[in-house]
Amino acid sequence: MEKVEGDFAGDLTGVTAFSFYVCCYADLRKSMSCTQFAFLKKSQVPSRELLQASIDALGFDLKLDPDLKLLEDSGFSPCILLGVADVGFELFTEPAVDVAGDAETLQEIAGDSDLCISMVWHSSTKDCAAAMIVSCALAKDYHAVISFEGEPPHSLDELLQATYRIIEDSKSERKRR
Repeated sequence: MEKVEGDFAGDLTGVTAFSFYVCCYADLRKSMSCTQFAFLKKSQVPSRELLQASIDALGFDLKLDPDLKLLEDSGFSPCILLGVADVGFELFTEPAVDVAGDAETLQEIAGDSDLCISMVWHSSTKDCAAAMIVSCALAKDYHAVISFEGEPPHSLDELLQATYRIIEDSKSERKRR
């Protein structure tokens, strides 16, 4: 994993996508939200039960909302991470072509995917960890291409490394009021 140096609050020139993970989960962009895109085939979108089984198989302690319906839900999706209940991210599902629009980079990332699941979080490392865990499960078992903020996608191994670090850092985050 790259080491992030400098003050990224103002100038993000030259920061790689992987550094963006570090930048967001390190709480250096408090005033902005972060979005992780999962591009996949609509026919491969798992049920809540299958997605939870994928998360469990990866060894993560994340419990999804029992009522989660990836193709129907929109807005905040609560989770339980490491036994802590004040965790979650905003969830939006829409056609990949609508997300990519005219942006050639996003069109290339989406490839032949017809659906995009967007996971949005703000300054919480716990929320970031939840979105990263779901992203890892979608990438591993459902062939999703994961892109942070439209940056080039990373391998599953890179996503897993970043996720482990984010989870570790989230353990020191204070509980929300």
